[in-house]
Amino acid sequence: MDEKPHVRVVAAEIQRDGLYLITQRRESAVLPLLWEFPGGRVEEGEADAEALRRELRGRLGVDVEVGDLALHVAHEYDRYVLDLMVYRAELRAGEPQARTVRDLRWVRPEELANFQFPGADQQTVDALLAETAPSRRA
Repeated sequence: MDEKPHVRVVAAEIQRDGLYLITQRRESAVLPLLWEFPGGRVEEGEADAEALRRELRGRLGVDVEVGDLALHVAHEYDRYVLDLMVYRAELRAGEPQARTVRDLRWVRPEELANFQFPGADQQTVDALLAETAPSRRA
């Protein structure tokens, strides 16, 4: 049995005034028009933080400070396994623009349910919602 290849991807959890930045994939992308936390593929020999800064400069025209790892998700698709590393990040320079993404939005955590995410990103959204949900204890 052939083992599926692993693809390492980094994404940024960027928060501003209680809102999170999400981006929409282009029509021509794999998993078109779905929403995700901004980021992209890690190239051979590249560190995660370096890849994340490169991807966000290219896709959104911003520079970020990459912080702690917030979540690691391994998600199996038909032809590969996605290793998604989500890092907390802060904007250092620039205002996000949809350069190589279809759209971008700043959304409240409770609004994330209104957007369709790929499987790996949905796990990230679920974890974020669990983290930001107010306590329901009486």
